Amino acid sequence: MAPKITDFVEEAGAPGIIAGIGAVLLAPVVIPVVAGIGKPIAKTLIKGGITLYEKGRGAFAELGETWEDIVAEARAELAEAKQLPAPVETSSDNADKMA
Repeated sequence: MAPKITDFVEEAGAPGIIAGIGAVLLAPVVIPVVAGIGKPIAKTLIKGGITLYEKGRGAFAELGETWEDIVAEARAELAEAKQLPAPVETSSDNADKMA
C-alpha cells in the first residue's frame, strides 16, 4: 500500500514539521551562501588535483627514462660479455705474475 501524507505527518511529529517548514523558508538564503563558500573550496581542490597530476606525470616520466637507461646498460653489459670471453689463467701466467 502506498504511503500517505497523513502517515508521514504522524511519524514526523511537530518537531519534524517545524524543521521542514524552517528548511523551506531558509533555503533561498542558505543555498547561495553555501554555494559562495563551496565554489572557492571546489576550485582549490581542483587546482591541487591538477598540480599533483602534473607532478606525478613528470615523476613517472623521469622514472621511465631511468628504467630505460638501466635496461640499456644491462643489455650493453650482456652484449659485451658475449663478445669478450673471460680470460683463462694458465700456470705460465701465474709464474709471470710471481716473478
